[in-house]
Amino acid sequence: MRILLSSLWFLLAGLTEIGGGYLVWLWLREGKSAWLGLLGALALALYGVIPTLQPAGFGRVYAAYGGVFIVLSLAWGWGVDRAVPDRWDVIGGLLALLGAGIIIYGPRGA
Repeated sequence: MRILLSSLWFLLAGLTEIGGGYLVWLWLREGKSAWLGLLGALALALYGVIPTLQPAGFGRVYAAYGGVFIVLSLAWGWGVDRAVPDRWDVIGGLLALLGAGIIIYGPRGA
């Protein structure tokens, strides 16, 4: 249960960070409404809170989140920008997730 809940926090953190950044991007780079920028800023602020719900310490949480962020960014690019990941993206993403899993869930000595 702990791993499932932690994984959901990582997913939610990724969606708020990438989604918030994307909304700011739309506002500043593509001339969309400033309301999108405001929503993006709120999502990014929420992203700053979500990692505090993880059971591990700051360094491990953010190191492991890096791997999750890689995979979510590729998925976002595929779903939003229609940039289909190639086999090297997939292999790299899987390696990043493996590393993230080892960092956050690996057994620790007492």
